[in-house]
Amino acid sequence: MAVAEVLDLGRNAIITGLILCAPMLLAGLVVGVVISIILAATQIQEFTLTFIPKILAMALAAFICGPWMVRLLMSYTLRIMERIATAGP
Repeated sequence: MAVAEVLDLGRNAIITGLILCAPMLLAGLVVGVVISIILAATQIQEFTLTFIPKILAMALAAFICGPWMVRLLMSYTLRIMERIATAGP
């Protein structure tokens, strides 16, 4: 494999990883902001209250987006295998 192909595979791996993480990270971000606004409005100073709702939101996002994430990861894996098979020794 040429250096350009290896760099392309690495770039695609990073992009695919970011796309896979995005639904869970966005869910955690939205829930964290909402909880922080509620805590600021009520003047509660306990910041550990954000962890359980964030974990639940991220788990829910993973459950909802799971099939899409698996399809994306499978298509990426198949693309890598096809490239490796066609590259030869």
